Amino acid sequence: MRIGFIGDVVGRPGRRLIKNHLLRLRETYELDGVIANTENASHGFGITIKNAQELFECGIDLMTGGNHTWDKKEIIPALDTMPILRPINYPKTVPGKGIGYFTCKDKRLAVINAMGYFAMPQSENAFLAIEEALKHLEPNDGILIDFHGEATSEKRALLCWLKSKVSAIVGTHTHVGTDDLSIVEGTGYVSDVGMTGCRDNVIGMDYKAPLVRMMTNMPASLEVPSKCKGLLQMVVFEIENGLCKDAFKIKIYDEGEEIITKAWIESEH
Repeated sequence: MRIGFIGDVVGRPGRRLIKNHLLRLRETYELDGVIANTENASHGFGITIKNAQELFECGIDLMTGGNHTWDKKEIIPALDTMPILRPINYPKTVPGKGIGYFTCKDKRLAVINAMGYFAMPQSENAFLAIEEALKHLEPNDGILIDFHGEATSEKRALLCWLKSKVSAIVGTHTHVGTDDLSIVEGTGYVSDVGMTGCRDNVIGMDYKAPLVRMMTNMPASLEVPSKCKGLLQMVVFEIENGLCKDAFKIKIYDEGEEIITKAWIESEH
């Protein structure tokens, strides 16, 4: 089973990159399924039903979220009916679900969406929520976790705990791709996949408002640029018997350049 995971999709530029490239990527790399974090897909904050449907039509099978899941109020009722996850460590009384499944050929992958603690909105303990979820997962052929968080230390700690027990752990939220793609005792890992959107501003947003905030401490509204240089980032995992056997990262630039980076395979002690 070969699964692609796309990092945080930011606004119209991110959606445009997926529309332009994803179907070709699915065919070229023989992807059985594609997951994407889309909590920034509609003008940088949340996702609308229209944009979610658009991205499903572009070849995404399942979407994950994070702290911006709730920004577009229209999507909240749809979290119970559409294949869109929200972090599992939000209270059980809120709409939506933190675990999703989809079938690839004759295999089924379980996906868990969780959110970190450091510099994030208040939520329940992600590690305890994941531990409880793993006890009750339905039979499946692989488990992938999207850990949406600010701190790389939290994500790395999750790997140290769950290596060899899950197929892959991918970090999202910072929008900055890390260079630690690896396979550790059968678990594919990267601290952050990196965003899909504008690469020449500030984490997908026009740089003017962040500069105002940083130089004056005054509020300023973030905006997704209408014109920019784009970047699509995807990590691909080859999963067999519940463990990751191979992984690589794809980066596509507006200029047409496509870069493939292979995962480092960490040897056992």
